[in-house]
Amino acid sequence: MSRAAVLTGLGAWAPPTVVTNEELASCLDTDDEWIRTRTGIRQRRVIAPGEATSDLAVEAGRRALKSAGTTTADALVLATSTPDRLCPATAPQVASRLNLGTVPAFDVAAVCSGFVYALAVGAGLIATATADSVLVIGADTFSTVLSPSDRATRAVFGDGAGAVVLRAGSPEQDGALLDLGLGSDGSRSDLIEIPGGGSRQRSTGLPTDLEGTYLTMRGQAVFAQAVHRMSESVRETGARTGWPLETVDRFVLHQANARILTATAKRLGQPVERFVTNIDQLGNTVAASIPLALADGVASGELLPGHRVVLCGFGGGLTWGSVALVWPQLNTP
Repeated sequence: MSRAAVLTGLGAWAPPTVVTNEELASCLDTDDEWIRTRTGIRQRRVIAPGEATSDLAVEAGRRALKSAGTTTADALVLATSTPDRLCPATAPQVASRLNLGTVPAFDVAAVCSGFVYALAVGAGLIATATADSVLVIGADTFSTVLSPSDRATRAVFGDGAGAVVLRAGSPEQDGALLDLGLGSDGSRSDLIEIPGGGSRQRSTGLPTDLEGTYLTMRGQAVFAQAVHRMSESVRETGARTGWPLETVDRFVLHQANARILTATAKRLGQPVERFVTNIDQLGNTVAASIPLALADGVASGELLPGHRVVLCGFGGGLTWGSVALVWPQLNTP
C-alpha cells in the first residue's frame, strides 16, 4: 500500500489587536464603505510592537500538535514571506521553542501560496520516509511591510498563523492528501513585490530607500491572474482526483479579496455558499490564510468530517497550487 500524508491536527492563531475599517479611515484617505465594497473586509488583526512571525507560528503550531494529540514531529516546514530576519530562516527557532529537538526545520517562501507549497513539501518528506510526521505552519505579519500611506495594501492585509500536523498513513484514510498540484509564472513577478532589501537591490551599492521596503501590488492585474490561476488549478486537481466539481462539498481558497472569491466561484460554476470565507474578520493573512479559514470553517460547522474539500492558494511569484482531501475527524485544540 502506498504511503500518504494524512492531516491529523489543526491549529490557528491571530493576534488579539483588532484594526477596524473605521480606525484605518482615521489615518488614511478612505472610509469603511470604500474598503468593504472593494475587498469584503471589515477588520484585520495585527501584531503588537516587538512581536514577530515566529511568535504567531509557535502558538499555531502548539495548537496543531495538541489537536493531533502529540508534542512531537519529525520535521517542521514554515511557509512565510515575512521571516523574523533575512537570515537565518525562522523555522528552526519555531522548532526549538516548541521543544521539537534537533528536527529538520526550514522556511518555504511562496507568499500567499506558501501553505499549499509547504503541504507539498511535508507530503514529500512523508512519501520518501524521511519523516513519519511533519508540522506544517503558515504564518505571516504583513502589517510590518505595508506603507503607512498606501490604503490599497493597508486595507487588505492582516497578521496570523495556522498549522496542521501531517502523519504517514494510507490514501484511503480521511485526511489523506489525495492530489497536490503546483505552478508558477516568474514573468509576472512584478505584480506583487517588495523591491528593496534583496541581493538585486543591494548589489547596486545604493542605499535601500524606505519606500522600497514596502509591499507593492498591481491590483487589477493581480485580480485577473488570481481568478484565472485558482479556477484552473481547482479544475485540474478535481480532474486528477476524479471529483466532478459539483461533488466537492467545500472549497477553501486563499482569502485575498471577497470579490476574487466570488469571481472564482462564478468561473468554476459553483455556488459561492460552498466557499469557506473569513476575510471579513481577518483580511488577507498571506500564508496563514488557508489554515485560518480551515479552523474557522470547522468552528462554524461549515466544514464537517467526510466533506470533500479542495484547497487552493495564489500569490506572488506568481505562484499557485491546490490540494484535495476528505476532511477528517479532528480534536479541537
